[in-house]
Amino acid sequence: MHVSVLLQESIDGLNIQEDGTYVDCTLGYAGHSGEILKRIKRGSLFAFDQDQNAILYSKKKLEEIGSNFTIIKSNFSHMKEKLQELNVDAVDGILFDLGVSSPQLDEAERGFSYHQDAWLDMRMDQEQEFSAYDVVNLYSEKELSRIFFQYGEEKYSNSIARGIVRAREEKKIETTLQLVEIIKHSVPEKYSREKHPARKVFQAIRIEVNHELEILEQSLKDASCMLKVGGRLCVITFHSLEDRIVKNLFRSLTEIDSKVKGLPNIPEEYLPDYRLVTTKPISPSNLELEENARSRSSKLRIIERIR
Repeated sequence: MHVSVLLQESIDGLNIQEDGTYVDCTLGYAGHSGEILKRIKRGSLFAFDQDQNAILYSKKKLEEIGSNFTIIKSNFSHMKEKLQELNVDAVDGILFDLGVSSPQLDEAERGFSYHQDAWLDMRMDQEQEFSAYDVVNLYSEKELSRIFFQYGEEKYSNSIARGIVRAREEKKIETTLQLVEIIKHSVPEKYSREKHPARKVFQAIRIEVNHELEILEQSLKDASCMLKVGGRLCVITFHSLEDRIVKNLFRSLTEIDSKVKGLPNIPEEYLPDYRLVTTKPISPSNLELEENARSRSSKLRIIERIR
């Protein structure tokens, strides 16, 4: 079963008001959404997800808590327009949990796991046609190497890409464990013993299939614009690429304009509209790390709208 990462920290970070309007951009299996709903007896919750299985499960779970929620089957990149269609222009808090939920990892047939054999899938939205199979079998060696290095920070990206192209010349690569074997044979044996050699490549393919980083920055900008004064934006990331995007955007939103920085009296129009609630990211406690190993790379960053 899915265990929500940094659950208490993110709920505390949202500073929830019981009559407020909140958005969970990554509903998943309703861990965070459930806790938000418990706290907003007179408020409203809007939750986004593309995964029909997660939506069906979460709807039942949330109905046991309250009825003041709306689930929207859509990628969070459409958050602003979807909320405006429902006459919601400003909200009190927004949460992004950018991890893949445990059930998605644990359901072998979804193709996210490098431990279980399955068709190369990795689609968050199962109505989407483009999948991991297309990336692995259709991308050029140069394109594969680029995404492994850029999205997986994989130091053996060139040799892994070369190994994939060689292997698929003989037959199509169709399953996760086929791909894992190719990766293992494309890296030094010592590297395979340190950490699972497919971890970074699978991450990179998943990001490519779901366009995760492309949509993240714009979605965060949209989210920050929709906050009311006093509203908070909480973002949980799971790898350095995501965290860098969040960190840089939050810094740009909360810094004083460089033209006037250092002046004794800074004109109001040059002051930032947001403040950092977390100057450093919040990491899981030792207890959480013991109970949920998948939380180990997670980081939570929070900003608040102040003007």
